[in-house]
Amino acid sequence: MKDTEEGFDPEGRSFVYHHLVGRGDKLRIPVEKLEMYDDNIRKHLATINQGRIKPVTLRYFQYLALLYTEIFLDWRFNHPVELLSQLNAFVVARNTAKALGEQPDPLFTEDDLNKGAFWMATGSGKTLIMHINYYQFLHYNRWPLDNILLITPNEGLTEQHMVEMDASNIPYERVSHQEIGWSQQDQNIIKVIEITKLVEEKKGGGASVPVERFQGNNLIFVDEGHKGTGGEAWRKVREDLGQTGFTFEYSATFGQALTATRNDELTAEYGKAIVFDYSYRYFYGDGYGKDFQILNLREEVTGEDTDTLLLGNLLSFYEQQRCFVEQAENLRPYNLEKPLWVFVGSSVNAVYTENRKKRSDVLTVARFLHRFLTNRDTWAVKTISKIIQGKSGLIDRDGEDLFAGRFAYLRGMVTDPQAIYKDVLATVFHAPAGGGLHICDLRGQEGELGLKVSGAGDYFGLIYIGDTSEFKKLVNEDNSGITVEDDVMSGSLFATINRPDTTINILIGAKKFMEGWNSWRVSNMGLLNIGRSEGSQIIQLFGRGVRLRGRDFSLKRSSALDGEHPQHIRLLETLNIFAVRANYMAQFREYLEREGVETEGHIELPLAIRPNRNFLAKELLVPELPEGRCFTEECRLLLAPDPAAKVTVDMTLKLDAIRSQVGGVATLSMRSGQEQVIPPASLNMVDWQAVYLELLKFKEQKGFSNLILRPETPRQLIEFDEPRLYKLLANEMVVKPQSFEQIPLLQEAVLAILRKYMEKYYRVHQERWETRNMTYDLLNESHPNFQNYTVKIPRSERQLIAAVKQLIDEGQRIYEGEPNELPNIHFDQHLYQPLLIDCDARIKTEPPGLKESERRFVEDLRKYVWREAGGKLATKEIFLLRNLSRGKGIGFFENEGFFPDFILWIKEGSSQRIVFIEPHGMIHEKAYWTNDKTRLHERLREFSREWGERSGLKDVELDSFIISATPYENLRMFYGENWTREEFAERHILFFDESEGVYYLDPLFTEIEA
Repeated sequence: MKDTEEGFDPEGRSFVYHHLVGRGDKLRIPVEKLEMYDDNIRKHLATINQGRIKPVTLRYFQYLALLYTEIFLDWRFNHPVELLSQLNAFVVARNTAKALGEQPDPLFTEDDLNKGAFWMATGSGKTLIMHINYYQFLHYNRWPLDNILLITPNEGLTEQHMVEMDASNIPYERVSHQEIGWSQQDQNIIKVIEITKLVEEKKGGGASVPVERFQGNNLIFVDEGHKGTGGEAWRKVREDLGQTGFTFEYSATFGQALTATRNDELTAEYGKAIVFDYSYRYFYGDGYGKDFQILNLREEVTGEDTDTLLLGNLLSFYEQQRCFVEQAENLRPYNLEKPLWVFVGSSVNAVYTENRKKRSDVLTVARFLHRFLTNRDTWAVKTISKIIQGKSGLIDRDGEDLFAGRFAYLRGMVTDPQAIYKDVLATVFHAPAGGGLHICDLRGQEGELGLKVSGAGDYFGLIYIGDTSEFKKLVNEDNSGITVEDDVMSGSLFATINRPDTTINILIGAKKFMEGWNSWRVSNMGLLNIGRSEGSQIIQLFGRGVRLRGRDFSLKRSSALDGEHPQHIRLLETLNIFAVRANYMAQFREYLEREGVETEGHIELPLAIRPNRNFLAKELLVPELPEGRCFTEECRLLLAPDPAAKVTVDMTLKLDAIRSQVGGVATLSMRSGQEQVIPPASLNMVDWQAVYLELLKFKEQKGFSNLILRPETPRQLIEFDEPRLYKLLANEMVVKPQSFEQIPLLQEAVLAILRKYMEKYYRVHQERWETRNMTYDLLNESHPNFQNYTVKIPRSERQLIAAVKQLIDEGQRIYEGEPNELPNIHFDQHLYQPLLIDCDARIKTEPPGLKESERRFVEDLRKYVWREAGGKLATKEIFLLRNLSRGKGIGFFENEGFFPDFILWIKEGSSQRIVFIEPHGMIHEKAYWTNDKTRLHERLREFSREWGERSGLKDVELDSFIISATPYENLRMFYGENWTREEFAERHILFFDESEGVYYLDPLFTEIEA
């Protein structure tokens, strides 16, 4: 499911819908109902996208959350008796299957149908789900609502929600304790209030609001639904509000909150209410968010060792900063932000006693920073040397030095500890000469203490705590040499942290971070004051730290994406987690493990493949570009209209950047952008000479030396409309300037379109040229399809690791059979062994193992070859090779790249038949006549002749087949009932035999008729 394409097809059906329909009789609801739910989701999504410059696209798990909501609300409003009956039948069956003495689950009541909860990881889009839930409920609801309330944990999240509701076209109004009526007339307006302001009975003045003000049939949305589960007063308030209506609740940490309350009744209530569980372990398992690394100290550290630990983590942060700057060009497509080192906890200002002196974790960090900056007795330089060499003296739980094997990127750049120290001063602290630490109380900025080095102009860090006076007193009493002073001139440092030009590299604080502060910068996280009862808060902190935009805003780390990635990107896609005390780390690890998250990381085991050199000596042919042929040298390419190179340009981010450069555009609304076409009148305002010169520069930068660009071409490309060559998402003001000050926005939009079009046009034609000019070459083991495996297993799976290690070290069974330790399929006609299978959730491999449809094809082919060895294949030799994806395998290009999963060689005498085979589901593919994949076999007939003539080979035949994992009866519903099995076969689409037969493979071995 997670690999299903996102979005909707041209007919308005989601690809998830197609995937579900393709499951045949495994689909438990009628197709007509699924169509209705799919239509509803699409319409609600379109509603919230109306005013967005960058439309929301649903991830598969978001779609599923909404689909389950559709099913539940449909039954809850239209078939409540049947819903209750079926739920309780499920409970009875579940209780019957329980062991003797095991606690039975309680039955559902009618009241249980009045709440739906969503347990979804931080960063998975809870707010988006909430907005569509709003429209879903209004669609099904039959009774007038007296109130629609959104209850938030705090004012910061209230503000955030109001901004998001603006973007989603949802009417809202903030609740005030002074209001008697409502200023807006919309009956579906959402009234937003913090849970801290709701009381059962108002006493005296203040901002509190009594619950009785919201009597009646209410629709309630509760953000961070775990808040208040441990407090009877808040819980009673929420129950009173939702007593006669319906409540939606959302949280990333229901599990931790319920564990902390130790309330069986509450656990049972939420156990019934959770509509969809996509908690962090699923989010991470699907490849979303950063990787993380937890330093595993064997024992508690104090004094000198604490400073060594902090310096090691400073070096980790510095290494990330250097990588971010030095690899900026390669990293740009991955939407990474400048690294930030944060210290977080439940109460960063907490004070404890150590050796009869008052101490705090924040003070410990400040003392370390001061010690590093002053470098007395060259302590910092000496310690850097020890850490870089892996001789820090800090021991992990495996008995190794804590920093052994780390800092590979840094060691590759510089190894002199004095040079590293000086560069850390300049890069992190903006003070090349060093100096003492100054803590500056920013007057007028509540809770902010700026950090700078003596004599430096810029702040490098910020302490953001509640009671600054108490902490300043603690620093002064400590007599460590830190200077405390006031700053009456500077504005808020916290407000600048997410700006590209910020000077802040270190943030010490918790409150804002735990209450919904959004930042993509966090790369190192230090834990302060972690208590036993704070599991929910810790999971939230962790979830915010691993947030990642990802390439193409996929939210995924590069290791979960196909293709080649920059060498050092993993360094910046990893959250380093440490603590000033080892017991904090142990508790943090315990919280994550309770969530089902693997905290010890993975071990990587190399597994070499063994090519069959006897087979490779059979002179098997593969299509290859002849050595010495070069597109840039041989092909002169004229930039011209080509629909295959159509581009989409989103001016949202660019608009922000330009707005700060051009006067008069500062009030531009960012919520009204949509698809725009540049009108002819606006084209007359463009400086086409400047555009032409900029494109020439771009062409040179990209190395498109064989591309010809005529001065008149840029305007012709923008004007071309048969079909239009671009899709522009922008505010109308961008394409229809109302003043001279706004024309630069139009100029930039035109340039953005043409740059992107030029690059795509060049790549499309390069790929077409390479396909047309391929010839045949002999296959050998240096071909990129012969890749050794890397096997990744969680470190916690010690028995499995030991078994796989032993299997690899034995060096025999894995290559000759199908051992249980490492799933694979042994087909002796495959060109290398082993051929691993992706069927054990604990084991991940690179390249990935075979999917189920791929495994089944190999198994069926193996049976077929065995059965027909003395029959149809008696005079033939059969060889199979798995074909890897882009960058390694053999692909075919027209409008898009296609890399079939397998290559099959059928040799008979001097002739070879080369068949490209793709086993996969077909339900969400394009119609046959517009699908390059299914029609590849038609083009291969031409390629056979062309490539054969160029190679001087006449007895080579090319062919391709799709083997549909979608059953015939399901697929013909989409292709048309007149499509028989025979007609599909004529179009080279075969079907797995549902009776486990293998003779559906016969066409693979039949030569193409002339």
